[in-house]
This record gives sequence, structure tokens and C-alpha cells, in this order.
Amino acid sequence: MNNSIVYKLVMMALLFVITSCGDNKEQAAAAKEQQALPFPVTQLQTKTVTGYTEYPTTIEGKVNSDVRAKTSGYIEKVYVDEGQKVRKGQVLFKLETQSLSQDAGAAKARVNVAQVEVDKLIPLVAKNIISPVQLETAKANLAQAKANYSGVTANISYATIKSPIDGFVGAINFREGALISPSDATPLTTVSQIDEVYAFFSFNEAQYIDHLQRSEGQNKAERIKNSPDLTLVLANGKEYSEKGRIQTSTGQINQSTGTIQIRAAFDNPNEILTNGNSGKIKFPIEYKDAIVVPQTATFEQQGNIMIFKLGENNKVETSILKIKGTVDNLYVVESGATANDKIVVSGIGKLRSGMAIAPQETSFEEAIIPVATLFRN
Repeated sequence: MNNSIVYKLVMMALLFVITSCGDNKEQAAAAKEQQALPFPVTQLQTKTVTGYTEYPTTIEGKVNSDVRAKTSGYIEKVYVDEGQKVRKGQVLFKLETQSLSQDAGAAKARVNVAQVEVDKLIPLVAKNIISPVQLETAKANLAQAKANYSGVTANISYATIKSPIDGFVGAINFREGALISPSDATPLTTVSQIDEVYAFFSFNEAQYIDHLQRSEGQNKAERIKNSPDLTLVLANGKEYSEKGRIQTSTGQINQSTGTIQIRAAFDNPNEILTNGNSGKIKFPIEYKDAIVVPQTATFEQQGNIMIFKLGENNKVETSILKIKGTVDNLYVVESGATANDKIVVSGIGKLRSGMAIAPQETSFEEAIIPVATLFRN
């Protein structure tokens, strides 16, 4: 066969192979484009949402008054029981006063003797029979005797121990027969006024500054006045019926703990709360016109919260979010997304950056509906 003919046949074969390869690549690309998987996407919007931060709290009565003895003695009678409601001035304890009564009798007798001495000396001084100094000395002895008598009678009155306030009796630490004195470290009991109670909790330094900056007002007092209502979660997990308000703070950061103590007040009309209760304060934080992203649309990578944004040619690209709060199933976004962005809202585990998808438009309200939990441990 002629060499030129062979050469032409070879060139024709090569051209056919090259053409076939090009067609296959185009077909593969077209097939790949046709196989782009569908994913739900939504247009982000701004939304005003309210989140809650919880703080452990302890409850105390508005007034907690320790009941202590003003004189030493043995308890003769306890007139109340623990938890009993009492009025101001109501008798709680009675001390044995027999020895005090004897002391009072002796003191009264000394007063009488001193008085007789004064009465005897007055006419003698008037007649210049004795020096006026003797009379003055007798009068001083009389005054001393009266003071001693008053002290003993006061101790007798102190033996009747009364409630200093309206309230409820706490633990009774001493019973009949116990010897007590004013120097005892432990009070007889504590009476708590609980028509209003105080809830104490703490902010760290950053939380305290955030709170002041969020609240309206020209000074601390105005900002506290404009603080939001608080919710108290009781130890049984249920919310207390009354809302509370912040009243004051210690005003200084504790250098040891880095916290500042806050005092909130709650009305207690049904006397459900009492001194020593515990619970949690739910502190509301309102985010106005904020960008929110459903948590189902995010994933974590190297400590960063990320989303997939829909870009040109329906290709997705990752974006790192900076989060400033969490409200239910939503992240409140500080940066990394805007209301102009469309994001993939689910199925993100199957995506990679630069991948083309077939976007399925989903309304924003539908996208942020919480996903029900099907299984629980």
C-alpha cells in the first residue's frame, strides 16, 4: 500500500479519536450539570426575637430579723412553732424569772434604805447640824440604788422575748430548759417578712456592662428602672406566677470572683416563696431587627459556626458566622450574613464549597420552624 495512503488513514483515525473524546467530555459535563442535587434555600430576613439567659438565685425574705436574748436565763416556755405566722410584738419565748424577781426585791429594798437615809439627812442639813456633803452622798447612793433596781426590772421585761416584725418563724434553735445569753452566736430563731422576697444572683463583668448598655437611661438608677421584667423558675422547674424587677446591685465588681451581685424583688401574695428558696432567674434579652439563622442550616468547623450561601451559577460557598446570641433554635448573627443572602437550610452535610445545587425556594418563616425531636433518651 502506498505510504501516503497509510498516513492519511492514520491521521483520520486520530482525528476521530480526538473528536470522540471531546464529545464525551462535553456530555459528561452536561450530565453532571443535569444531576445537580436539590437543596432547600431561603432568603434571610431581619427579625426581632427575645432570648433568655439563666442565672442561679437564692431567695430571702424582704426582712430577716434574728431574735436574740437581751439577758441570760433558762427558757421557761416557747410559745410558737416553726413556720408559724406571727405579728410584731407577739410573745415568742419566756425566760425563767424567779432569780430575777429575787434580785428585784433586794434592789427595791436597797432603794428604800437609801431613800430613808436621804429623808433623815435633809432636816439635819437644814439645821446646819451636818454638812451638806453628807446629804449629797446619800442622794448619790439613792440614785445608784434606783439605777440598779431599774436594771433588774429591765432584765425581767427582757425575759419576755417578742417578735420584732410581722413575719414567719424560722428554725427554733433553743427549746425549754436551754440556758441562753446575749453572747450566743446562734439566734433563738429568725422571723422573715415574705410578703415580698428578694432574689439574689450575679452577673460577670461582661454581662453587667452589656446590661447597662442595653438599658435606656442617663445614669445607673434610670437604667435599673428601665430593666426588663424577670421570670423566676422554681426548684420544681415551674415558672413562678409573679414577675420580678431588678432593684439594685452592689455597684462594685468582686475582684475575687469577677462578678457583681444583683438584687431583684418579687411579690409573694400567695406565700409560695420563703426564706432559703433556690431557683433560676430568666433574664430576657431582646434582639431588635436582627439577622437570625436556623441552627439546622449551620455546621461547626475548627470551632467556627458556618453556613452555605448560594452564589452565582447556583454554586454554594461557606461563610463564617459571628454569633451574639441564641434564641430557641435560632442563632442571632452579628456578622457573616446579611438580609441579601440566600442560604441552604438543611442537608448541609452533603455539600462542599463550590458545589452546584438545584435550589428549592423555601419561605423564611417555614425555614425557621423548629424541627420536632422524634426520639429522646
